[in-house]
Amino acid sequence: MKATEFDQLFDDNEDDIMEHLDLKNVCRPNLEQRNLSLEIPLWMLESLDKEAVRVGETRQSLVKLWLSDKLVVHA
Repeated sequence: MKATEFDQLFDDNEDDIMEHLDLKNVCRPNLEQRNLSLEIPLWMLESLDKEAVRVGETRQSLVKLWLSDKLVVHA
């Protein structure tokens, strides 16, 4: 199927366009994980934990979210 045909199915609100995709080798690039050890003052850790609870996230998720907001990805 040509891309224009697929686009037309999408534009026409076709119920199931997924059947036209080959998902066997799908990958999400740049998501390899590495561990990071970070020493911060106790007051920062406590503030971080309070903010994580306030927004309903884990400490790790909040740190990753904040870092991703500040970093520019150059493709």
